[in-house]
Amino acid sequence: MQIELRNLMEELVFQRLDEILASEQSDVCRCESCRMDIAAVALNELPSRYVVTQRGATYSKAEVLQIQRYVDVVAAVNKAVNLVRKNPRHEPNN
Repeated sequence: MQIELRNLMEELVFQRLDEILASEQSDVCRCESCRMDIAAVALNELPSRYVVTQRGATYSKAEVLQIQRYVDVVAAVNKAVNLVRKNPRHEPNN
């Protein structure tokens, strides 16, 4: 059995970010640099949820999916999207 350390909050942030980029925020740059900047800003606003085992992952996912946690993730990602949209680290159209 391979032991792996994962932050489950990363999964939730990238899921929400993918949803936003696919629909709501059509004017957001989708380049890898902006995508990672958005994720980094959002993750810095949220508590980490590290797990090591599959059992731990299941328990933590249940906790993270509580309504308030989901709302926190949505708010942090939306805030990050707006910040990076206003201040991308590259020239327009790159």
